[in-house]
Amino acid sequence: MLDKDVAQLINTQVNKEFYSAYLYLYFSNYYYEEGLDGFGNWYKIQAQEERDHAMLFIQYLQNNGEAVTLEAIDKPQIVLDSLKTPLEEGLKHEQYVTGLINNIYAAAHEKKDFRTMQFLDWFVKEQGEEETNADGLIRKYELFGGDPKGLYMLNSELAARVYTAPSLVL
Repeated sequence: MLDKDVAQLINTQVNKEFYSAYLYLYFSNYYYEEGLDGFGNWYKIQAQEERDHAMLFIQYLQNNGEAVTLEAIDKPQIVLDSLKTPLEEGLKHEQYVTGLINNIYAAAHEKKDFRTMQFLDWFVKEQGEEETNADGLIRKYELFGGDPKGLYMLNSELAARVYTAPSLVL
């Protein structure tokens, strides 16, 4: 049985993950509209990953006999006024999500909920990777994005990304 406070934090995280997917679809659509299909592909895959994260949290709640509450997903309010904006906002968002995961982990630790802490270990690692990837995109864009040939090559690199489902065992 999950502690009610921990369960509520996880329930809230479900919606945060769905918002993340929605945000990344927003970024993906922007890049497709700008003619950068590779960037669009990269964020479309990010959206798929975030949806899967939400589903993992849902499954964890269900496996622990907790009700899942789905809330409305907010519309992203970020103004995409340059090709770099989604990259910067993506990093900020991943840092925000890391804070959310850390808060759930801290609450689980306080309650000595070791099962939830073990479940969250995967997400802690995943957030480290997400922040590294987001920062890497910004760095590559800063190095190559100002040159049309460099931007073309970076776009081509991002177009090659394929979706891989998470391998977390519940």
